[in-house]
Amino acid sequence: MSGLREELEQVRREKEQLENQLACLQRSATLGELLGTTTHEFNNVLMTIMNYAKLGLRNKDEASRDKALGKILAASERAAKITHSVLGMARNRKDGFEPTQLAELLQESLLLLERELQRYRVHVELELESVPDVPVNGNQIQQVLVNLLVNARQAMPDGGRLVIRIRPDREGRHVELSVRDYGVGIAQDKLPRIFEPYYSTKSGPDATGKGGTGLGLAACRQIIQAHQGVIRVESAVGKGTCFTLRLPLQRTVAPALGAASGWEAAVPVPAVEGPR
Repeated sequence: MSGLREELEQVRREKEQLENQLACLQRSATLGELLGTTTHEFNNVLMTIMNYAKLGLRNKDEASRDKALGKILAASERAAKITHSVLGMARNRKDGFEPTQLAELLQESLLLLERELQRYRVHVELELESVPDVPVNGNQIQQVLVNLLVNARQAMPDGGRLVIRIRPDREGRHVELSVRDYGVGIAQDKLPRIFEPYYSTKSGPDATGKGGTGLGLAACRQIIQAHQGVIRVESAVGKGTCFTLRLPLQRTVAPALGAASGWEAAVPVPAVEGPR
C-alpha cells in the first residue's frame, strides 16, 4: 500500500513539473508572438531619434534644436518603457505571488500592443477604479492579459471598441478585470470548448503571427485557477465577447502555477450572454 502511495506521489510530482514546464513554454510562445510587434516599434522609435538628431544638426537655431531634443527625449522614454515591459514578461521570476497593481500590468501589456491596436483601428476605453494590490505572479497575469487583448483585436478585423474595466467586487474580497470587445462573437455551440487545449475557433496565426494554436485560453484558464480565481466568458455572435477575471485579495493556499487540480470547479460553464 505504501508503495502505491509513493508511486502516486511520484506521478503527481512529475505531472506538476511538466505543467510548470508547459507554463514556461507558453510564456515563451507569447513573447515570440510579440517579437515582431516590438521589433517594428523599436525600428519606428530609432527612426524618430535619427531623424530629429539630423534635424538638430542641420538647424543651428536654438528653437529647432530644442524641438529636436524634445522629440528625441520622448522617443527614448518610449523605448525605455517598451524595454521595461518586455523584460517584465521575459524575467524568469520564481513561482511566488506578490502584491501587484493590476492597472500597471494592464498598462504595460497595452504598451506592447499599442501600435498593433492602432493599426487595426481598435479604440481602447479604460474604466479603472481604485483597487487594492492583488497577490499575483506578474508574468503569468500579464501573459493572460496579452492573450485576451490579442483575441479581442482579432475579433474586430475592421476595428471597433475595446472596453477594459478594473473594479472591486461588491463584497470587497475580489478584484474583477474584464476585457470586452464588440466584434464577431463566439457561436453558442463553441463556447463550452474554448478553454480546451488545442481547440481554437481560428484557422491559424494571423498576419502578425499571433493566435490559432488553441493553447492561449487553455493556458489562461490554468493560470487563473492557480491564482484561486475564476475566468468567465460572455459572448453572442455579432455582438462581441467579454472575458472577466475574478482574482481573490486573500489566498488560502499556494499551489504551483502549473497545477490546475482542485480548482476545476471554480471555473464556471461559459455563459451565453451579450456584452452589457
